Amino acid sequence: MERGRAPVGERLPTLEDVARVAGVSRATVSRVINGIRNVDPQLHEVVWEAVGQTGYVPNRLARSLVTRRTGTVALVVSDSESHDDDPFMGRFFADPYFGRVVGGLMSVLRRTGVQLALQIVGTEEGRRRLVGDLRNGQADGAIVLSLPAVDPLPRMLTEGGVPSVMIGRPGEAVPINYVDLANETGATLAAEHLLGRGCQRIGMISGPADVPASHDRISGFRRTMAKHGHGWVPIVAGNFTQESGEAAMRSLLASHPELDGMFVANDLMAVGALMALREAGRRVPDDIAIVGFDDSSAAIAAAPALTTVRHPLEDMAAEAARLLLARIEDPGMRVSSVIYEPTLVRRDSA
Repeated sequence: MERGRAPVGERLPTLEDVARVAGVSRATVSRVINGIRNVDPQLHEVVWEAVGQTGYVPNRLARSLVTRRTGTVALVVSDSESHDDDPFMGRFFADPYFGRVVGGLMSVLRRTGVQLALQIVGTEEGRRRLVGDLRNGQADGAIVLSLPAVDPLPRMLTEGGVPSVMIGRPGEAVPINYVDLANETGATLAAEHLLGRGCQRIGMISGPADVPASHDRISGFRRTMAKHGHGWVPIVAGNFTQESGEAAMRSLLASHPELDGMFVANDLMAVGALMALREAGRRVPDDIAIVGFDDSSAAIAAAPALTTVRHPLEDMAAEAARLLLARIEDPGMRVSSVIYEPTLVRRDSA
């Protein structure tokens, strides 16, 4: 079918107008706009180009009357504390991780007309109330960032029948869709890079060992170091904040002043480590090389700029949004996972 022209006149453009311009069926346009996954990627581009040409805007109210959906999904951050002492969430949003997640989600949701609502829960009561609200239709589903090592929320959501997708692997076996990174592979890339540049006395600043992503990074690092003859390596845990990275680096320098290489499990902690090394008069990378993890804005802004493991959070969040929209459309779809591969980004610190 040949593509038509954008409609002319005072009336609002319709799905039929978009279909005519795109040269596809109305059903195809509907599937693309509603985020259904079983559409050829090339057709996605054609349809969204036609949406732009026609000026079509999805009618959320009309859609909700037909589908009984709200046109809203919740981004749920499940923490181990309530944050009542930080009402503006300054400590929380200082981490570039969360901005990258929101950006990735909105890259998909914006096109579908679906709104994103932020929910932060840190208590058992808060989690129960959240699940009740979602079951009662305050949002069509949830994308979950789970911070505690042991978090009951993923199981509560699945048992409550709430369409949900996690960013990161759940800490226990729960039938929930998730998008994750091959964290062990990322740690291997970091260790092999440090060894390849001649470092022989390498340490690590990890995240909390009982958090799945952190556990995997520790395992990958230890296994790779052992493979190259380093049967023991010093590791001090932080909590993914700059302050904890600085404290951990000071501790390692006090007990292991001979260190000439460091793998730090996220960029914020690596920035803290750089501050401790500068304070101790250690030059980076001349005296000690550092590899971070995430490839966040903190890595670029650091002095020197951080060599780091690329964590494609924006892509992962976008995929989580697509998975959730598909789950909302088809509640009977099988539980699935998508695992992304990391890459090493070389800069000045190693």
